[in-house]
Amino acid sequence: MGFEIIEATFADIQAALTSGELTSKKLVLQYLNRIAEHDKNGLTLNSVLEINPDALFIADALDSERLRSGSRGPLHGIPILLKDNINTGDMMHTSAGSLALANSYASEDAFIAKKLRDAGAILLGKANMTEFANMMTEGMPSGYSSRGGQVLNPYNISTPTGGSSAGSGVAVAANFCAAAIGTETSGSILNPSNLSSIAGIKPTVGLISRTGILPLSNSQDTAGPMARTVTDAVLLLQGMLGHDERDAAMGGGIGKQSKDYASFLDKDGLKGARIGIPRDYYQEELTEEQLSIFNRAVEIMKEQGATIVDPANIPTARSIVYSTVILNEFKASINAYLARLGPHAPMRSLKEIIEFNNRHPMETLKYGQKTLIDTEYNTSGTLTEPRYIHDRATDLKLCKEDGIDATMREHQLDALLFPADFGSRITSRAGYPSIIVPAGYTQAGPPFGVTFSARAYEEPTLIKLAYSFEQHSKFRKAPSLKSFLD
Repeated sequence: MGFEIIEATFADIQAALTSGELTSKKLVLQYLNRIAEHDKNGLTLNSVLEINPDALFIADALDSERLRSGSRGPLHGIPILLKDNINTGDMMHTSAGSLALANSYASEDAFIAKKLRDAGAILLGKANMTEFANMMTEGMPSGYSSRGGQVLNPYNISTPTGGSSAGSGVAVAANFCAAAIGTETSGSILNPSNLSSIAGIKPTVGLISRTGILPLSNSQDTAGPMARTVTDAVLLLQGMLGHDERDAAMGGGIGKQSKDYASFLDKDGLKGARIGIPRDYYQEELTEEQLSIFNRAVEIMKEQGATIVDPANIPTARSIVYSTVILNEFKASINAYLARLGPHAPMRSLKEIIEFNNRHPMETLKYGQKTLIDTEYNTSGTLTEPRYIHDRATDLKLCKEDGIDATMREHQLDALLFPADFGSRITSRAGYPSIIVPAGYTQAGPPFGVTFSARAYEEPTLIKLAYSFEQHSKFRKAPSLKSFLD
């Protein structure tokens, strides 16, 4: 019958590779066939934007290396998709889903892409994403890009996918790859992970390098792993680690990276943990069905020995309003990124991207480009605007010092617990880590998860809690991928 890729974990794959039941080359072919059958046919999920033309050659080489000298580790021969804003110095493009950058090639791998290659991962291709990570315009559906079209949710194609790492989330959920890398500025790992019923880790800003990733906000950007299990997400996180002197955000994390995050995968990790629930932060936004799923998850945590502090409200939650930080930082960040692509890059500035879109409105402006225009013409790109400086300082005060820090200190908490990705509105501005885990499904089909969040570099605690909850609940189930016509 052959190896079954549906819901296969890294451990399953490695066992089959070690025994000789499977080769990485055969595994890549299986994923490619599944992509052909369901992503570009059938439901046409549109989660995969591009396939690495060298994927089979790389797999073959890694198979030979395994026979010669053994495995490099848990990522050896594992096919991974990268979000389309992560540079690869190969034959693949890096476009952030835009037609303006559809012919843009990076000269070298992003730092994390190189680390994954060094660990033996196969970069299978690029995942579709919300164009420019939702900085394109207002009112554009999450998961839409002019280059890749609309990503669809495999659990119910009429419901959202979440953004902007929509393709990464859907591809993992639909078993088009072993796992994927997404990026987050404000919910873009947690949101699609929630709606794809997968585990997603949004690390502390500065835990892993951002060099070579098409940026959105220098203050809030980070990449992170998206996988079907917490274990695989943790192994993928480990594979991306390493100090990058080119990323200034990493300076504060020196000595704070764990040498082995997998050592915190503790089935009894909930026992004795103090977990706070900021009920007033989201209470009125949940449906009765979603609230029921969340409360059931809380009961499971109690059964496993966690102390639940409910409520543990964040005092500044109602004071957190719209911030101009991302709008201002996008112009500065993307212009610097484009300049580094070299003289032969198809686009050299945000202004050139806007002009390209204006010349090709039928293909690129289905929903307009209001946000790009606002960024280009209403911000300086120098970050000198008084409103920006004030907003950045206010975000840190309300979200960190007087917000999450104050709440966790007052109640002596190990973590905060949020339904779905609701916590991302405050944790992202603080630059703090979160892990989301499946917690159930609504009757209409869309999954629903719970998110554990904590302070900077407290990933070990979050891994314990998320893994323990996952192991004692095991809510995730694969989507059927059957069309309504089947």
